[in-house]
Amino acid sequence: EINDGEGHPSSSHQTLKGTSKWATSLENLLEDPEGVKRFREFLKKEFSEENVLFWLACEEFKKTQGKKQMQEKAKEIYMTFLSSKASSQVNVEGQSRLNETILETPHPLMFQKLQDQIFNLMKYDSYSRFLKSDIFLNHKKSEEQEENSPEAQTAAKRASRIYNT
Repeated sequence: EINDGEGHPSSSHQTLKGTSKWATSLENLLEDPEGVKRFREFLKKEFSEENVLFWLACEEFKKTQGKKQMQEKAKEIYMTFLSSKASSQVNVEGQSRLNETILETPHPLMFQKLQDQIFNLMKYDSYSRFLKSDIFLNHKKSEEQEENSPEAQTAAKRASRIYNT
């Protein structure tokens, strides 16, 4: 097995960077802090930023240790995204809404079904529009300009001279 410099298995997916990687899947986009930032910027314009915020909160919740912290975080997620009075209410199927009693006995995957719904909503709805948006396309263009800058060109030429001698 060949590893990259950080000990990760090397593959064609590992070599993709930025917008190229984001364009391959929503999962790749959500793994990249810069991708999340740009996606949030886009969703804000579409008035649906709460979807990615809920998804991120659920990811964070899964890592929570200790019953008390889990109860607090579960309540925070519920009050922010799921309650009928939520400030950033997400649009999930009515029957899968949680009631407050479940907050007493939280577990890491308690929001999984709802998180999956929101993920699919983003994947099949806003993600494809994001890939056509000015936010994405402008970021892609600036990445390409950086790659084609004289500094990048000379480094590549030096590397090719070194390896072709």
